[in-house]
Amino acid sequence: MKKLILLFVLFTVFTVNAQELALANKDGGFGYITKTGEWHIQPKFKVAKSFSGDFAIALEGKKVGFINRKGKWIIQPIYDKAKNFDSGIAVVLKDKRWFYINTKGEEILTGVTTDKIYDFKEGVAFIKQGDKIGLIDTSGKVIVTPKFSKIKKFQNGYAKVLENENWGLIDTKGAYFVKPEYDKISNVYNGSIVAKKGELNGLLISGEFKAISGAQKIWSFSTNSSITYAKKDDKIGFIDVSGNWVVAPIYDKVRGFKNGLAPVCKDKKWGYVNETGEVVIPLEYRDAEVFSNDGLAPVKSAKLWGFVNKKGDQVIEQKYVITTGGMSLFKKNVEKGFINGLARVKYKKKWGFINIKGELLSNTWFVNLEDFK
Repeated sequence: MKKLILLFVLFTVFTVNAQELALANKDGGFGYITKTGEWHIQPKFKVAKSFSGDFAIALEGKKVGFINRKGKWIIQPIYDKAKNFDSGIAVVLKDKRWFYINTKGEEILTGVTTDKIYDFKEGVAFIKQGDKIGLIDTSGKVIVTPKFSKIKKFQNGYAKVLENENWGLIDTKGAYFVKPEYDKISNVYNGSIVAKKGELNGLLISGEFKAISGAQKIWSFSTNSSITYAKKDDKIGFIDVSGNWVVAPIYDKVRGFKNGLAPVCKDKKWGYVNETGEVVIPLEYRDAEVFSNDGLAPVKSAKLWGFVNKKGDQVIEQKYVITTGGMSLFKKNVEKGFINGLARVKYKKKWGFINIKGELLSNTWFVNLEDFK
């Protein structure tokens, strides 16, 4: 019986800790709501940020620290500035000095030699010496001596690097995944890589560059791992991972495939095609975004957005703003529309979450609102 009680307690604690929370501002204070719309952490903070893992940055007085998912201070607010935890390490500013701390608030990695302190991602952080960039791991060990002109942030285990005016890719151990010999290169998405060499645009297939005849530009496979879009003769269509055209380049604008459909635009009208190029939803909208896994996509005929299903039926009225709101207003590539059954929308200057029936979560609007994390 005692074992059963202990297991129940552990399960309860894990459930609370793992619960996704959304940063919300109501009546001037920031707190965090659950997916039921209830306050999990009361709106008692003047400034706060979304959770990164089990920690979130919050302000008390004029100093910032870190709270846990119960709203308790896990690292006291003694810093002037702070960046999110990643790989168990955060970068903080105190007394005009940036340094690393662990999840106990202890200063670490004091022996790292760098002209600038960078935050960690996927277990590594940049170091800079002069005009060259290298990498350290979470122990502070140098895994790449500063030799690159630029290193982009790691995505899916790889980072773009610029060396001798050419781009390549490295892994988190600093080993070359693709040697720097391209004018442009994309991140890796399910093994697919887009690259440019001279005037040629193409794909890296089994480590070999394959030029796509006539391609003026190829976008990365970030939205869909098997199909992306490309431009030819100033028109846009779609290619597969082997470089074959699966939808002819006849459109002025497009967005990526998701849930079997992609938004396409011709003569300033948007609609949707399937993966064979068949028009499934007529080109009649002023704008259209990608479908979510919930089977709904944002569309608008005038200034405000609503949602259609995969048959093209409007299921939620066009009366919302769906561009990113709250603290993420200026972030790029933030997903619009439904995520796991909820969409963040703006109505009459207030933000809220609606479900796939168009019902407002907890019948509550907020001054600022972020996605669940």
